[in-house]
Amino acid sequence: MSAYQRLDMRQGQSLVMTPQLQQAIKLLQLSNIELAEFVADEIERNPLLERGENAAQAETGLDGDVDKSKGRDELALDGSEGIGNARDAVDASDSDMYEAGTGSDEARTANSQSGPSASTDWSSVGSGRGGGEDFDFEGSLTSEKSLHEHLHDQLAMAGLSQADSLIGARLIDETDDSGFCKVDLEETAKVLGADPANVAAVLEVCQGFDPTGVMARDLTECLALQLKERDRLDPVMQTFLENLHLVAKHDIKGLSEICGVDKDDVMDMIAELRTLSPRPASGFATEATIAVAPDVFVKEMPNGMFAVELNSETLPRVLMDKAYYAEVSALPMRDKEKEFISECAANATWLIKSLDQRARTILKVASEIVRQQDAFFAHGVAHLRPLNLKQVADAIEMHESTVSRVTSNKYMATPRGLFELKYFFSAAIPSTGGGEAHSAEAVRYRIKQLIDEEGDKVLSDDKIVEILTEFGIEIARRTVAKYRESLGIPSSVQRRRMLKASA
Repeated sequence: MSAYQRLDMRQGQSLVMTPQLQQAIKLLQLSNIELAEFVADEIERNPLLERGENAAQAETGLDGDVDKSKGRDELALDGSEGIGNARDAVDASDSDMYEAGTGSDEARTANSQSGPSASTDWSSVGSGRGGGEDFDFEGSLTSEKSLHEHLHDQLAMAGLSQADSLIGARLIDETDDSGFCKVDLEETAKVLGADPANVAAVLEVCQGFDPTGVMARDLTECLALQLKERDRLDPVMQTFLENLHLVAKHDIKGLSEICGVDKDDVMDMIAELRTLSPRPASGFATEATIAVAPDVFVKEMPNGMFAVELNSETLPRVLMDKAYYAEVSALPMRDKEKEFISECAANATWLIKSLDQRARTILKVASEIVRQQDAFFAHGVAHLRPLNLKQVADAIEMHESTVSRVTSNKYMATPRGLFELKYFFSAAIPSTGGGEAHSAEAVRYRIKQLIDEEGDKVLSDDKIVEILTEFGIEIARRTVAKYRESLGIPSSVQRRRMLKASA
């Protein structure tokens, strides 16, 4: 067999992921907070891009209305559509969403002149934090102290050696916001090059800091530290703490036998346990929780239909200054400068169109979800239908991966509350009569409802299976147990113990 070289010409097709296409796909899966950060970075990087909120609202006083004389392209989405004609809105022409105009460069000139000038009246800057008669200087310097700051302050006053202070600082840094220091002493000692016994001794000193129970390694140790301060940590109470799992199960008889006391003593120890804090650092400042802003609103119309509307507050308004682009392009430039300006213009146009397409796709997917789950919006969780990505993708003629990206980190505000779009996708539980399948979320809701209404007659998992079968739901006992555990509901044995303990 001879070996030789030759040239062949072949024709084929392949998908090329351009940077612009990658950007459009990336924008789909970003949450509104991540999108705002991304757009801010693009505006900082691209001199042809501007934010549109102030410019548009200053000219008209209205959201979505833009003075076209400013020579800018703007993404201005309203997105309010009824469920009946949402699909028509999605297929509308770009003229409703993408506005262009030419004119003077007054806005750019005004922007370039903004900021402090020689005639600035600095006495008027006293409002708020800047100064003035009503300015609270002390209030501007104080802030709520965090747990770590509080512990480091106490460490500095503990009188430890420099080496021990370094160990204590490391242990404090390993303490979580709840006040627990869940560290492996051996591993920490190895990392710091210290003796494990020395690390344990420093931890013991730190566990004497305020608040009581802080820097415990587990709940048992946390409660023990608090009882020790009250001088209530006797051998019986220590045994009681070592069997907290029986307290969770309400096994009063088992606790009585292990601790060697009667039922009344066990109930007294449980009552004392309830006066302790399982989270010693609960009173300290933590990172502020960011409120979730919905991406779409669902509103019930007078005719019983549901309207789907994009939340314009979460949609970034982006401007491309065409007048400035034309002015700069007319200047004599080197090849690299021309290439940079052209690239900025192309990126600006593509970003605006990508944001437009993202908003349209979110509206399209959300509208289809509302159409598929109209029974949920009308009657509640028990009427949630089984739904998967493929059903929505086929209905709106998109790929499943696109629907998956759109529903990630996106939220829908409805008359029944705020839900992540992925909430409406659930597995199907078959029907006993071969009829329409039931949503797993709806079945989970029914199980919770049955247990909430059981009263003195505690329902076992097998009994719940029988009841659900009567409703036409075919489900196994292990599935009922799995759903019950996911809801944080104890077993029937534990619920009976809880019922007896409260009697």
